Amino acid sequence: MNYKFINVFFIALALIVGACGNNKSDGFDAKIDTDLVNHDVTDDAADKPQIQFEEINFAFGKIKEGDKISHAFKFKNTGKSNLIIGDARGNCGCTVPKYPTQPIEPGEAGVIDVEFNSAGKHGMQKKTVTLVTNCVPSTRILTITGEVNPIAE
Repeated sequence: MNYKFINVFFIALALIVGACGNNKSDGFDAKIDTDLVNHDVTDDAADKPQIQFEEINFAFGKIKEGDKISHAFKFKNTGKSNLIIGDARGNCGCTVPKYPTQPIEPGEAGVIDVEFNSAGKHGMQKKTVTLVTNCVPSTRILTITGEVNPIAE
């Protein structure tokens, strides 16, 4: 029997198993404090912040491949405590949100800027941005849609 092969196999297996338990983060997958967004179902939503958007869907129409589209999703904190946006992520690398990192006080307004890069995209597109907040419920979905036409050659 080839013991050298078996030893290499078990060393590789141990390295793989050990790496799976690694909790390091490069920042992109950083976890936010769960106390920020997790609420007991008995929490009184009346005392929580509430995020009210002017719109949650934006249709950009028809664009040419390679065009970049930006849209500002405007919102207001209509609740009774500070609104905190803990995270905002696009469903792919072509959709990049920018969001306020400071608390939004009751009655204050804010903006989620979303940029869509159509490079390499063709046809109908539907992209989403998922927000994680300290509201009840804690997540909100923003959507941009439109059609990307290929560049004529």
